[in-house]
Amino acid sequence: MDLIWERPEPRGRTVVPIDRGRIVAAAVALADADGLSGLSMRKVAAELQVSPMRLYGYVATKEELLDLMADQVYGEIAGALGGASGGESVSGWEAVLRTIAVTTRDCALRHEWFVELIGGRPHLGPHALDVMEATASALASALGPDGGDRLMAALGVFNAYLVGAVRNEVTELRQSRETGTDETQWRASVGGYLGRRIATGRYPTMRRVLEGAENDATETFDSEVEIIIRGVTRTE
Repeated sequence: MDLIWERPEPRGRTVVPIDRGRIVAAAVALADADGLSGLSMRKVAAELQVSPMRLYGYVATKEELLDLMADQVYGEIAGALGGASGGESVSGWEAVLRTIAVTTRDCALRHEWFVELIGGRPHLGPHALDVMEATASALASALGPDGGDRLMAALGVFNAYLVGAVRNEVTELRQSRETGTDETQWRASVGGYLGRRIATGRYPTMRRVLEGAENDATETFDSEVEIIIRGVTRTE
């Protein structure tokens, strides 16, 4: 199979300079502004002031473009770990896992379309593989030499939490914009109904949840990440 990660770019001098880096940067900017639904090869070409056919010499399909865009975001995540870019590397398995989690969330909030491209089959671009290796290496260090049989499960749980958490948060942000009602306003609008249901006594555990302290989104995420890290790295 001919994958874009191993396919060389066309060479030659043109009036308007173009390469995959410029194409991806333009596509990311368009997606940040209008989402993936508003992204097309034609719009990217217009942004770069070239014909759409010029793009296909560098990126054969829109699916390849989406792969490149996702890998650019993974590059931001990998960059936060340092080392490759000359910055100070994050050390210690706990710090690595926290950095990956927090940076994934930051990137998803900055590039909301990213949540539509993660989950399911893993991305195999070089930056995505860097993040995958860093995550697996950190978990392997935490589990120790006897934890090899748990490594795949731990990796799956950690990644599944990240995908679900960032998707939930981005979905809430989008719903807030679409409805004109943020989460606090929504909670207030359904508070009376929930109060009456809780008062029936059928939901004692949910009462405890609803009466608990409310944290902002960042505090909630950080707390959940700590629970996930402690859980997946627990050794018997």
